[in-house]
Amino acid sequence: MAPEEIVKLGIAQVPEGRRVFPDSTILTNLEMGAYIRKDTKEVKKDIEKYFEIFPILFERRNMPASLLSGGEQQMLVIARALMSKPKLLLLDEPSMGLAPQLVNEIFKIIKNLNSEGISIFLVEQNVKKSLKLAQRGYVLETGKISLQGLSQELLESDEIRKVYLGEN
Repeated sequence: MAPEEIVKLGIAQVPEGRRVFPDSTILTNLEMGAYIRKDTKEVKKDIEKYFEIFPILFERRNMPASLLSGGEQQMLVIARALMSKPKLLLLDEPSMGLAPQLVNEIFKIIKNLNSEGISIFLVEQNVKKSLKLAQRGYVLETGKISLQGLSQELLESDEIRKVYLGEN
């Protein structure tokens, strides 16, 4: 399928590595996220909504995206993906390279998005935070599922605690 057809199905992706449109402004990046939408008034409302959720983006809305910090770029790519009004949001390593305080903020945002009815598919190496947030978890080893189950059960698993959380 063409990317726009996937987006029209209600699927949006936040790729690993904070792929912003670096020379475009923050505002233009958000508008690009809504390229399949025709409801211009609602698009403007959604831009305002994400500026409320991410106030730093509002403050810097006319700056090129390349001038944002890594955490700010991560907020921008999440907001840009949300501009397509997805039913399913795919997040690939959203905490990679971020300061611990920003990681906490990103995970809080992910939790809030899910509570608003957006399904989240999260690929993340921060096992503990991910499992505390998720309903189900899957552990991949060399491309194959080695463990799966309810997140709480996985958090309590001796194998997970020993191998992935460094606990005895």
